Amino acid sequence: MRDVLDRLLTWWQAGESVAVGTVVATFDSAPRPPGAVMLVGPGLEAVGSVSGGCVEGAVYQLGEEILASGEPVLQRYGVSDESAFAVGLTCGGIIDVFVEKVDRASFPELEEVAADIAAGRPVAVATVVSHPDPARVGRRLIVRPAPGSAAASASASGTAAGTEVLASGGLGSDRADDAVVDDARGLLANGRSETLEYGPDGQRRGEGMRVFVSSFAPVPRMLVFGAIDFAAAVARLGSFLGYRVSVCDARAVFATASRFPFADEVIVDWPHRYLSAEADAGRIDDRTVICVLTHDPKFDVPLLEVALRLPQLAYIGAMGSRRTHDDRLKRLREAGLAEAELARLASPIGLDLGARTPEETAVSIAAEIIAQRWGGAGQRLSAAAGPIHH
Repeated sequence: MRDVLDRLLTWWQAGESVAVGTVVATFDSAPRPPGAVMLVGPGLEAVGSVSGGCVEGAVYQLGEEILASGEPVLQRYGVSDESAFAVGLTCGGIIDVFVEKVDRASFPELEEVAADIAAGRPVAVATVVSHPDPARVGRRLIVRPAPGSAAASASASGTAAGTEVLASGGLGSDRADDAVVDDARGLLANGRSETLEYGPDGQRRGEGMRVFVSSFAPVPRMLVFGAIDFAAAVARLGSFLGYRVSVCDARAVFATASRFPFADEVIVDWPHRYLSAEADAGRIDDRTVICVLTHDPKFDVPLLEVALRLPQLAYIGAMGSRRTHDDRLKRLREAGLAEAELARLASPIGLDLGARTPEETAVSIAAEIIAQRWGGAGQRLSAAAGPIHH
C-alpha cells in the first residue's frame, strides 16, 4: 500500500472513486506478499501491482466492474492451466485479491491513516473481506497500538505514538471489534499483514468471517557503523530495500552527509555509545539490522559487546578477515560474552558471492540479511528443489 498511497490519497481528496485490489492471502510460490496493492483510478489508470504481471489484466477488469457496481469482491487466482491465455499464476502460486471501491464515503479515515504512516506512527487497517452477511463485507476498523506497547514505542517520530486512540470504524458488532482489535495489535507489533478468520460475530472458534489486517509499522532500521566506502554502498542498498539507514562513526572528518547521500542520518559519536542510547530510548526493535564495517577493535569490540547483549535485533554482521574475526571473538570472550551471544554474530559479514568492490560487497551483505529474514539457504535456485518463496 505504501507505494501507491500518495496517488490514492490525491484521488480521494479530489472526491474521486478508486478501485483498490489488495492481496490478502498467498499460497505456495506467490509473487507478491499480502498487502500488495493495485489501483484502478477514476480515469481507468492502473497503478501498482498484485502479482508482478501474472493476473494484473484480470484484476484491472474486475476493478472496472467494481467502480461501476460498488460491490466488493474477494477473488482467488491460481495456477494457470495449459492454455497460454488462461488467467492464472504461471509461477504456480495462488493469491486471494480483495477488490473494493474506495472513496470519501467508504473510507473516511484514509487521510488520518495516511498521516499516521507519513509520520511513522504505527497503524493497522482491518477490513472484512468475507462474511455470510454481504452487508458486512468491506467494513473496516482502524487500529492503533495500546499505550506502552512494543509497537507504540517503536514509532520513528517519538511523539503521540503511545497515545490511545479509540479504534475507529466498526465491523458490525462489539464482539467482532474487540477480537479483531486485540489480534490486529499483535500483528502490528510484529509488522505483519495477515488474514484472520472468526465466526460470523467474531467468535474465536468459528469460521465465516475473514478479516484482512494491513499493518503499517514504522520503517525498519539499518545501523551502519564505520564511515568508509563500503558503508556508502551498504547505505545505498539498505535504502533501496526499504530500511531507514543511519551511519555512525566517531570520526567527524569522515562522517558527513555529503559522503552518504542515501543515508537518512549521519551521526558523529562513538558507536557503542550511540547504540546504547538508541536502545535505551526504545528505538531498536527485532527488525533492526546492524552492519559493523569499521574492522578496528577499538570501535567494533565495545560496539559488539552492546549489540550482542541486546535481546532483539534481526541481524548483526561485522566486516573483517578471518584473522580479524578470530581476534575479535577472543576479545569478546575476554569481555565476558557467552557462546550463545557470539553465535548471533555474522562474521565475516555477507554471503560468499566472490564480491570484490564495495558495491558487490553490499549486495553480499544484503543477500545475507534477506536470507536470514526469510529462511533462505543462499544457494543457487537452479541447484535446489522445492518452493522458491519461504
